[in-house]
Amino acid sequence: MLSEKSKQLRLWLTKTLKNAPPPASIQQARAIVEFGASRAVLPAGTTVEPVKAGAVRAEWVRAENVATDRVIMYLHGGGFSKCSCNTARMTVAQISAATGCSVLSVEYRLAPENPFPAALEDALAAYRWLLEQGHDPQKLVLMGDSSGGGLAVSTLVSLKADGDRLPCAAVLLSPWVDLSCSGESITSRAEIDPWMTEQECRACAEMYAPGADLKNPLISPIHADLQGLPPLLIHVGTDEILLDDSQRLAGKAREAGVEVTMHVQEGMWHVWHYFAPHLPEGVEAIGQVGDYVRSRMVAGA
Repeated sequence: MLSEKSKQLRLWLTKTLKNAPPPASIQQARAIVEFGASRAVLPAGTTVEPVKAGAVRAEWVRAENVATDRVIMYLHGGGFSKCSCNTARMTVAQISAATGCSVLSVEYRLAPENPFPAALEDALAAYRWLLEQGHDPQKLVLMGDSSGGGLAVSTLVSLKADGDRLPCAAVLLSPWVDLSCSGESITSRAEIDPWMTEQECRACAEMYAPGADLKNPLISPIHADLQGLPPLLIHVGTDEILLDDSQRLAGKAREAGVEVTMHVQEGMWHVWHYFAPHLPEGVEAIGQVGDYVRSRMVAGA
């Protein structure tokens, strides 16, 4: 049964995001989400340390008493055009606490100022920096939400092609892996999704890859060869237009021999994890992520 808080949040999302006038510019859209994030109060004991991951801006986020040799590299969402380490920090802090890991949150370059492949280049550079720092891939997990989830898959595909050592697992929260928006749920879930729209997705895709073939497997990794990727945990809600992205990705990965753990949350929307600790379903989902990451770290130790 859905919590009362989820019902309240759904109404708020529909009113303030889906049915609100669109921002006048990408700069205004960024300012809105950054302002909202600035009001968040991190859990007690959380530390945030800015760092340069090679040439890429990033930050270490650590809950109290977490391990420094067990690491998650986190790629935030935002349609490749907005959001930041700042907007992801509250969720990342909770993930650090749930997993017992230090989290490197990556401030990759955004479109339209920096279109494809800038974000992918930054993700690859940050991951390789972690390896250069001596971090063991068997104690390293790649994680991302929404466009960051798709970027995580593209990063894995690129690392595999280049012969790099892969992380022990990847966690994908409502991943956007098809920028051509060809999934059936783009239309079938349009009415019940409380905040995501096809129009917004297509606008973000155009900013990220203007004039490019959106079926390029490094832009839309649903078209990539997934054979040889590490185990995947995929979270997605039943009420989001990107549901089909996750379902197709899981099916294709399994066909390629990849171990996939799929969790489809009834009644939830795109990346509901971001609404924890106020949303019980979000708290539960972050707990599931914590259990999965801890199990993979042990399995890979």
